[in-house]
This record gives sequence, C-alpha cells and structure tokens, in this order.
Amino acid sequence: MNNVIVWHFHRLVFTAPLLLSLGVTACLVALALVLRQRIALTSGGLPVIVEAAYQLMHDAVAEVVGATHVERVLPFVGTLWLFILLANLLGLVPGLVSPTRDLSVTSALAITVFAAVHVFGVRACGWKVYLRHYLAPNPILLPFHLISEITRTIALAIRLFGNMMSLEMAAMLVLLVAGLLVPVPLLLLHVVEALIQAYIFGMLALIYIGSALEAGQQPTTVSPSEEHS
Repeated sequence: MNNVIVWHFHRLVFTAPLLLSLGVTACLVALALVLRQRIALTSGGLPVIVEAAYQLMHDAVAEVVGATHVERVLPFVGTLWLFILLANLLGLVPGLVSPTRDLSVTSALAITVFAAVHVFGVRACGWKVYLRHYLAPNPILLPFHLISEITRTIALAIRLFGNMMSLEMAAMLVLLVAGLLVPVPLLLLHVVEALIQAYIFGMLALIYIGSALEAGQQPTTVSPSEEHS
C-alpha cells in the first residue's frame, strides 16, 4: 500500500498510513479491553505473561526517571512501545506495510514526544522553573537549547522512518533475488528489527522526559551579592 488517498470524506483525507495507524490504535484498545477481562477472570499463563511484560516496562522506566515519576510516565512510554512495535510488525502481514515507514507517521510520533516532554516537565517543576532551565548555565545558550529541542525531534522522526524503510526495502530486494528460499530468516530479522526500533524510540523519549523532570532539580547559580545578603 502506497501513501495515496484511499478514502475521502468531505474535507477529511485518509491515506493508507493514517488508516493503518488508526487500525493499530483500535487493535491496542481492543486488546487492552480483552486482556483486562481475561486477567480478571482467569489465572495462569496469560496473566503471568502480561505481568512480566508490564514489569519489564516498569523497571525500564524506573531506571531512567526514578520511582517517584514512574507511575506518571509509564502509561505514555508503554503505549509508545506497544504502538510502535505493533506498527512495525504490521509489515509482516501480506498486502500491508508498516505505517512507521511513512515519514508523516513518525513525525507525528516525534511531535507527540516533543509535547509530552514539556508537559511532564511543567507538571513536575512548574512552568517558571522549567522555562528557567533553558537559561542555565548562561542565558546566551538559550538559542542552542532551542535548536537542540528541534533537531532531536527531527532526528527521532527520521531515525525510525529510515530504519523501517530500509528494512522493508532490503526485504523486498532479497525476496526478488532469492524468491521464497529465505522467508524464515527474513521474517525473524523483521521481528528483531521491529523490537529494536520500538525499544530505541521509547528509550529516547524516556531519556528526554527524564531530563525534563530533572529541570527543577538543577542547581541555580547564586550571585555574590545574593550570597552575602
């Protein structure tokens, strides 16, 4: 499926990547509702697997942001991990492609992370303290801080887009050259790469959020006059 208009409703335009992304979101919501009901009614294999996955994500988030903020940050970062993983694996379905191989989708994810970083930072530190950290250690560095915010958001979008695009193009080339002789190793490569790219994107978002949460904990410089007053 190419990035073409597949549905047009009045002024709303739905492209293939958008519809696939909405489909991934719907699948995650449905899966969450089903698992919630199944876990409440049963015990054994499924609850253990879900609990293990939750604990892995919980520990990863806690390592970066600490136990104080883990319950606040985990829902956002965990959703990112699950969404990107499922979107990456969608390319394994015959006739479909990963929506994350489209730059508009990865840009939307990166912009979401950009907004979330500042929301978490302001909620944790207050807007005055949070905005003040852009002037540390010297106000002359403000333009560089702003450029850094923009460039890392662009890099976040391009990294995921480039890796998924190159992976699917490499898979297509191998299938064209070797036919169906190497499908299993190719599928395994896709699964591993999907896991790695989802993990990296989520960890980078987590690191950015962690740095925003620490903005209020950075020591402020005290002038000599204030120190002796």
